[in-house]
Amino acid sequence: MPHGLSPQDHTTPAIHPTSSARLAEFREQRFGLFIHWGLYALAARHEWVKQRERLTDEQYQPYFDHFAPDLFDPDAWAEAAAGAGMRYMVLTTKHHDGFCLWDSAYTDYSVAHTPYGKDLVGPIVEAFRARGLGVGFYHSLIDWHHPHFPIDGLHPAYVEGATTPDDRNIGQYQSYLHNQVEELLTRYGRIDTMWFDFSYSKRVRNGTRTPGGKGAADWRSEELAAMVRRLQPDILINDRLEIPGDFTTPEQFQPPAPPAEVWEACQTLNGSWGYDRDNLDYKPVDLLVRMLIDTVAKNGNLLLNVGPNGRGAFEARALESLRGIGAWTRLHGRSIYGAGPSTYEAPPDCRYTQRGDRLYVHLFAWPYKHLHLPGLAGKVRYAQLLNDASEIRVLAPDPAVDSGHTKLGALPPGTLTLQLPVQRPDVAVPVLELFL
Repeated sequence: MPHGLSPQDHTTPAIHPTSSARLAEFREQRFGLFIHWGLYALAARHEWVKQRERLTDEQYQPYFDHFAPDLFDPDAWAEAAAGAGMRYMVLTTKHHDGFCLWDSAYTDYSVAHTPYGKDLVGPIVEAFRARGLGVGFYHSLIDWHHPHFPIDGLHPAYVEGATTPDDRNIGQYQSYLHNQVEELLTRYGRIDTMWFDFSYSKRVRNGTRTPGGKGAADWRSEELAAMVRRLQPDILINDRLEIPGDFTTPEQFQPPAPPAEVWEACQTLNGSWGYDRDNLDYKPVDLLVRMLIDTVAKNGNLLLNVGPNGRGAFEARALESLRGIGAWTRLHGRSIYGAGPSTYEAPPDCRYTQRGDRLYVHLFAWPYKHLHLPGLAGKVRYAQLLNDASEIRVLAPDPAVDSGHTKLGALPPGTLTLQLPVQRPDVAVPVLELFL
């Protein structure tokens, strides 16, 4: 994944007419699993380790020579995702280091030539499909291993001020890129999403444009996207080809407002995408749940990442996070799946989602006894806590009646008042279900 992308790094998505059914399915799903896995899991210090530490191919080679994930169990991965309430996954078929998780006919730099020696993509696809989960492929447009990928400002071999060799032919790399995408989209059945990463022809850091940054012309993006749609007519393509895509992908931040009509927030458990042994900055479960709620309230999807370790297992801390989210989604899923934003304005510390005539109030902070909802007076026929279906009483306070010492201040016209229990429900985020 690139670092620190902001909304202006993304193009405005344009919906392809053949993908309308997939868009409806995408919005129904709402919550997916991102899987970043490759040789960098052995280094265990970030998926950009080759670039960050300026490792040569020779220095990076030991990870290839020792890639033997003996604990790889795709059924366990799929079970963990389903248990968390996720409805689809996106797998890194190839990251920026160029290593391929399938046996490609176009390179020996693949899992087939490691000690493991077998395709990984096929078993993962089968396991997730068996659980009824959607399948998407991430594919890096960048390739730091390919001999004809030009050395630029992001390449591990880049040296500022040095003359880069001119014996690299990007045309050969373009053919390689297109051929590998064609392999992926013809070998594994229906693929729901093609998640390309990433274009950087206009990338500016510290006031300087990335030398040799690449974009649509370098990937032959129009041609690549046309091939993807020809091979998989109902597929969705993200927005990182530097041409209009089907959905926008803000990364590692929660936008204050919807960044596009169709969008997917991609987030990590601890700030790293690949397995990072010493990064212990895990987000607590309640924060992860709030991120999911906030995204759906803004009509987006959340793609939450797990980076398996070098033996092919999800770490205990990642599994704990997924179980914690799953405990919440099991009770509150109908406020998420198929739900979207509401036209009503939520009060502070709340988020609204809505499905038909049911409005869901997600309480990020638990109020003392009363919750006042603007514009909803006379519009709610019943209210309950979603976790246990216990009734929440609807009140119509009379400001003229005092409590013996004080009078209730006048509320704005149209305000609905709910009487909540003093004890907060023991869930990550309490939710009220209002029947309109």
